[in-house]
Amino acid sequence: MRLQKRASEPEAMDEIVMYNRRFVQERRYERYQTEKYPKKKLAILTCMDTRLTELLPAALGLENGDAKIIRNAGGVTRDAYGSEVKSLLVAIFELGVTKIMVIGHTDCGVEKMDSIQMIEKIRKRKIKIESLERSGSGGFDLNEWLSGIQEVEEAVRDTVSLLKEHPLVPEDVGIFGFVMNTETGELMEVKESDCLF
Repeated sequence: MRLQKRASEPEAMDEIVMYNRRFVQERRYERYQTEKYPKKKLAILTCMDTRLTELLPAALGLENGDAKIIRNAGGVTRDAYGSEVKSLLVAIFELGVTKIMVIGHTDCGVEKMDSIQMIEKIRKRKIKIESLERSGSGGFDLNEWLSGIQEVEEAVRDTVSLLKEHPLVPEDVGIFGFVMNTETGELMEVKESDCLF
């Protein structure tokens, strides 16, 4: 069975699906089986950067099933009621998480990202955004939503502060901020004394 493709999808998708079928038939999944509850009672909010896919767990000594890893562009959040915080609340109240690590990283593509340039790229792909732009006065600002972070350390500090002050996050949950070196995996702690509470 061949996958239906949009014009822009690469032929590599067929390869991925075929690999998956072999993976299941050969029962290679067995080595990854674990519980849904994180063994280390740990949740990590980090970036979607491909360099962290294997580096981050390896540098932290994590095995499959040790932690819940929530990834997004930048590894931080500005939205107290966005999907990242919701995921962390599920991890705390449904899955037993007692510790949260917010891990930004060096050379982050979201740092100093220009929303104006991104909007122009969206337009060049023939996506109509005029109705979104007009709704800016109604509470949605596309320019703000697509803007990047200015400094990774500051964004980590702000996220740690947001989580520590969040009315739904219990006070007994430990929340820690770090920046990871994307070449070496070294963690640099964002000290609590540096956080503005």
